[in-house]
Amino acid sequence: MSVERKSLYLGRRGGIAHWFRSGEPMVWLNAGAVSFALLSVFGLLWLLAWHGLGHFWPRELLEFSVSREGELYTVLGEQVSRERVSTDQLRAVGVRTSASGKWELRRLVKRGNRDFLDTDFAWLLDSSIVEIRRPRAVMRVERLEWGNLYGRLLGIEDRGKPVATTAAADEAATWALFQALVAENEVMRAAIRDLEGEEVGRINFDMERLRLRERRLALAGEALPAELAERRRALEADYEVARQRLLTLYEQSERYSYRVALADGREVTLPLGQVVRAILPNDMGVLSKLNYYRVRLWEFLSDDPREANTEGGVYPAIFGTVLMVLLMSIMVTPFGVLAAVFLHEVAGQGRVTRVFRAAVNNLAGVPSIVYGIFGLGFFVYGVGGELDRLFFPEALPSPTYGTPGLMWASLTLALLTLPVVVVATEEGLARVPQSIREGSLALGATRAETLWRVVLPMASPAMMTGVILAVARAAGEVAPLMLVGVVKLAPTLPLDGNFPYLHLEQKFMHLGFHIYDVGFQSPNIEAARPLVYATALLLVVIIALLNLAAVALRNRLREHYAALDAPV
Repeated sequence: MSVERKSLYLGRRGGIAHWFRSGEPMVWLNAGAVSFALLSVFGLLWLLAWHGLGHFWPRELLEFSVSREGELYTVLGEQVSRERVSTDQLRAVGVRTSASGKWELRRLVKRGNRDFLDTDFAWLLDSSIVEIRRPRAVMRVERLEWGNLYGRLLGIEDRGKPVATTAAADEAATWALFQALVAENEVMRAAIRDLEGEEVGRINFDMERLRLRERRLALAGEALPAELAERRRALEADYEVARQRLLTLYEQSERYSYRVALADGREVTLPLGQVVRAILPNDMGVLSKLNYYRVRLWEFLSDDPREANTEGGVYPAIFGTVLMVLLMSIMVTPFGVLAAVFLHEVAGQGRVTRVFRAAVNNLAGVPSIVYGIFGLGFFVYGVGGELDRLFFPEALPSPTYGTPGLMWASLTLALLTLPVVVVATEEGLARVPQSIREGSLALGATRAETLWRVVLPMASPAMMTGVILAVARAAGEVAPLMLVGVVKLAPTLPLDGNFPYLHLEQKFMHLGFHIYDVGFQSPNIEAARPLVYATALLLVVIIALLNLAAVALRNRLREHYAALDAPV
């Protein structure tokens, strides 16, 4: 090797070594890792939004003429997806295909009409499709039961007597009457919900309290006062009035019916009171579709679930998740802060303190299902059973607090997230300079005043960060909640107008468990899949907002205490 080439080689090696020693490769590596993490997060959100939010957009209805074994039949429905499948795979499962190549295209069509057809969805091979039409007058009907109905409106009947038909009257007028009756039935359903949920619910609640009071007096051997009998008669009279009003509303809602022609040629008559909404998707403009999308999206956020949680909304799950997290944060904050203050400010740095600190740190690694088992055994059966024996003997053997409920779920998650609050608070206390404590003591403040008025306020950003991070983790937990209070469908919300208003013993719904139930326990997986994506997106958004709130709250608190000049 010549002298010039050797010098050039050594110069390059020296430059590369200097580049590595400068730390610049680590900067690029960290930037790449952050970019990959951000892309992964945005990719996840895009996937959830695409599959979840797209479910609420009205798809056009397609009418397929399909040939199978020499026979021609019609399929009407929404095309959900289209994929390529191997012809060998189709023949292996007994599906005949006329495709000559190795691959065949097939379509997944939601044809609805579960009360008249075997399945809600059907796979159609492209090679078997003779014709695809987009008829204008076909309608999509969302119902309280049996899912969507697809067909053509033939007429409307009033207690069996025709009042409008598409043959005898104008088609637009019949459709307008149908829409008006659907809106009228929606008003009646709202009145029924209010009557059942408020007035009848209040009467039943008062009657149950009256029954427990009578049983309490009977267990004590005391005579029943006459006022209790009068109160019972008054409640029974109120219940009879409410029942008659309910019967009247139900009769009015069942008054009308509508006739529909299905894709296979059958004509069926169905109760109009079961219709949630009806549209002509192939005859809708962009503005109409946007308005329909807005209505369905709001229904998803504000309505109760129906059809085994595969239709309707998730409002009870949102309410239960937020309420449980709020109660959990109220429970975990004082215990976590007190434990951190004791470990850092009161206890000495001896062997016992180190053992306690190690135990707290190790609690963060315990699987969440173990906390659920502990909560079921200790809180529910132990503490709850003892509370029933001491304070609610008249309700036994039916448990009041000796059963999974909102309070035990909140306590279990408070125990689960306790290490997060303790560690974050202790780190915040450690960042308060010792000179500030000494200065406060030198000015005449006591140790308790120094802790309360000086140290804790300066550590408050770390405390709030720990609390909100605990809230963010608790919002996504599912495994322990399955044992200590969450249910598939809660008949009422744990917060209502009946004293004591907040019913900690009631079971509740949760977004995380709702995702699990709809995604893995639903009898109609294909219909439930879009709601799984939409609910997962909603849960991710809630957790992201909680984390953003943690950062904003921490930064606002830090502005008041310039001593904390570094991130907590």
